[in-house]
Amino acid sequence: MTACKIVRIAVVTCAFVLISGISGAESYVVEQSGKEFVYKGSKIAKLKIKVGDVVEFKNADPFFHNVFSLSDVKLFDLGSYPQGQSKSVKFDKAGVVEIECAIHPQMHMAVEVK
Repeated sequence: MTACKIVRIAVVTCAFVLISGISGAESYVVEQSGKEFVYKGSKIAKLKIKVGDVVEFKNADPFFHNVFSLSDVKLFDLGSYPQGQSKSVKFDKAGVVEIECAIHPQMHMAVEVK
């Protein structure tokens, strides 16, 4: 094997490892159901994730919901959306993100990003 082929194999292998590491982010689905944030069938107060993970907020109720955060770690407002629709947020910074629904003030949860 020539030196040129060895270098190509090393570069391809290195690129694959880097891309695999980047795509190692996980996805979570948090439902809005019964005017509560629900994860895996149970009401949730705190979800622990890693930097780079994505949380999908899915409206399972027959009325509109909204998801927003005024936290310094992650400031966002997904707006209002109806039953069956979902919107996602990528958490790209460590810290605690307080999340609420602007339509239903009793709905709140925290996302702890490590």
